[in-house]
Amino acid sequence: MIRKIDTSEIKKNVKNLFIKASYDIGDDMIELLKSSREKEESETAKYVLDQIIDNDMIAKEESIPMCQDTGMAVVFMEIGKDVFLEGEFVEDAINQGVREAYDEGFLRKSVVNDPVFNRVNTRDNTPAVIHTSYIEGDKVRITVAPKGFGSENMSRIKMLKPADGVEGVKDFVMETVKIAGPNPCPPIVVGVGIGGTFEKAAILSKKALTRELGEKSPNELYSSLEEELFGKINELNIGPAGLKGKTTCLGVHVNYFPTHIAGMPVAVNICCHAYRHASVEI
Repeated sequence: MIRKIDTSEIKKNVKNLFIKASYDIGDDMIELLKSSREKEESETAKYVLDQIIDNDMIAKEESIPMCQDTGMAVVFMEIGKDVFLEGEFVEDAINQGVREAYDEGFLRKSVVNDPVFNRVNTRDNTPAVIHTSYIEGDKVRITVAPKGFGSENMSRIKMLKPADGVEGVKDFVMETVKIAGPNPCPPIVVGVGIGGTFEKAAILSKKALTRELGEKSPNELYSSLEEELFGKINELNIGPAGLKGKTTCLGVHVNYFPTHIAGMPVAVNICCHAYRHASVEI
């Protein structure tokens, strides 16, 4: 049976999700930061983590953005095959939701209309980057991720050869994190996308950054890879704010997809400790 959903519902939910994601990092992240703080030996690292925790608590309690860079709006839409969307065009509804969120939520508007020549601010943080897929059922799942560019700028993609194997993947991830150093505001979360094509690997790595921290890949080989990379990254001694310490990384999430016999695309998308995302099902 087909279920009708008016896109005004999508607009309303997109608006609420972006405001929520920008204000509230979530109790799980706060607890993870606290436990990371307890493991630190460096007083400087402890101090930086204390400041991050205090900042996140203030943002939640006072309903203000946890970071001045409230990001570019990324939206993942999963539409049930038994859903009929009525009303305005869905992309227009999403962009209107972003527009209202960034206006009413007092979120910084950071999008420019042309990336090269005039770079004039669009003044409403649109257009959003929208990824749409289809799922079973009669629901629509919306996941939003306000992505700041301090960390986005440190992200990389590489077309590895199949012969590079898993060691090539590890080397590329580690090289990317080392090059990033203090620039993405560590502690960081690392999303890795492997397979597909050039653009698919990048989307996989972005989607990996919407996974809840501590949620492992269902594939044992990839969950082992996540765990190994997590340990290696935290041995780099980059530390909170790049001031050295045990807490460089809070999580590594790897997504994968079938690929061509001749290639092995790998994308590494880095996120800062402002691990902002929120989801809803309607």
